[in-house]
Amino acid sequence: MSGAAHVLSAEDVAFAYRRGEPVLRGVRFEGRSGRLTCLLGPNGSGKTTLLRCLLGRLAPTGGAVLLDGAPVRDRAPRELARLMAYVPQFPAAAFSFTAHQVVLMGRYAHTGVLGLPGAKDLAVAREAMKMTETLGFADRMLGELSGGEAQRVMIARALTQQPSVVLLDEPTSHLDIKNQLRIYEMMRRLAHDWPTAVVCVSHDVNLAARFADDLAFLRDGRILAAGPPGDVLREDILRETYDVEIDLVAAPPSDVPLVRARPSRRSPISG
Repeated sequence: MSGAAHVLSAEDVAFAYRRGEPVLRGVRFEGRSGRLTCLLGPNGSGKTTLLRCLLGRLAPTGGAVLLDGAPVRDRAPRELARLMAYVPQFPAAAFSFTAHQVVLMGRYAHTGVLGLPGAKDLAVAREAMKMTETLGFADRMLGELSGGEAQRVMIARALTQQPSVVLLDEPTSHLDIKNQLRIYEMMRRLAHDWPTAVVCVSHDVNLAARFADDLAFLRDGRILAAGPPGDVLREDILRETYDVEIDLVAAPPSDVPLVRARPSRRSPISG
């Protein structure tokens, strides 16, 4: 991994799947090398759409997504694959390949789809598997692995691209508590130790606040607040984001409080 600093930014990004129905509205967002940034918000707030715009898979209808000051959409797919990696929400367990073979697929941007891996490719893949603790089941089929194991393989595959930026879409949504912690610890280590700009879409405010360097709260396609957890983890911001009453509960020795939601007084559900 290069030690150079990289910045992925959304500059007043707007997007609509249908005319007159905006999903993103003038979003300004930034992910930096050496920092784990979590995108948070309710269902339908625009998190995944923003992630797809950041990846260059969707073209903004307004504004631009920039990587180191250059538009992401102007880069060739092969170049972009060397700079940015994506980890989906659900690992493609249907692949009829071993974990090691899946990880090596991350080298396609360097070797070409039909290129045979060389010594450097094998070394990069091994280092990625070592970091993600997946070497122990390198020869097992992806479909035989647990959800947590498969997700770590997909993160290793992303790292094997040697990207400047890694984007993850709810990587812990189907995992147990132990594996959720492992993935968040891994993302933080990836951001701080490699170092890489790591951007993660999450629904777990407490895990995100514990591990992330920055949080960004979305509601109705807008960023309501963004910054370090100590600055933005506030009852008023959380209430506006999720439309529920919020209690912040001290959780020593951590300086970051736990978020506890209460049903909104406007909730149609009664006892």
